[in-house]
Amino acid sequence: MDDHVREPIPDALKYEDGRYVPERFRRAGRTPSPRAARVFSRTLHAVHMPWFLLWLPAGVGVLTTTGRRSGKARHTPVKAARAGDIAYVVSIGGAHALWYKNLRAQPAVRLQLTGGVFEGVARELRADEHPAAYAALCERVHPFDFVENAFHRRGRPTRDRVRELHRAWFDGGVVFAVDLGASAGRRRWPFSDRTPPG
Repeated sequence: MDDHVREPIPDALKYEDGRYVPERFRRAGRTPSPRAARVFSRTLHAVHMPWFLLWLPAGVGVLTTTGRRSGKARHTPVKAARAGDIAYVVSIGGAHALWYKNLRAQPAVRLQLTGGVFEGVARELRADEHPAAYAALCERVHPFDFVENAFHRRGRPTRDRVRELHRAWFDGGVVFAVDLGASAGRRRWPFSDRTPPG
């Protein structure tokens, strides 16, 4: 654990064998299977994506990777924060996330943030970047974070509970940097190279 992470993470948020299990779906003595975790993740993405077509909240990005087997563009909502020409992104599912495996095979990505759509190259976080990444991903609390918290945790979302969840993801998931290149512009249809319908 990095020395800048001072607050303890509640046991209910700690990763089990490198896998993320949302607090809301934990049961005493039972851990959901990897298949159940994938179903939850896909369902959550399916719920979020239509909303993100209309409005992309602060603290969220849509990452486009290239499928390592299919070669097709894959779009995934991610926890992301920009700091200058770098965006910090966390793979909540850690190294087990399929989109993260795509990124490792082909680090050229496209990332939509509230400031526009950017081409970029993903890479491992350097040791000296950990404090900046932690501040960007864990210390900022945006309005959508309270909704996100309600999906993952039991109880009423608060700023402290949001920060706890983000710290758990930072420590248990995989954090990486995306060096942002030229902006691909502000597009209303951000998740593909197609022209928007209508």
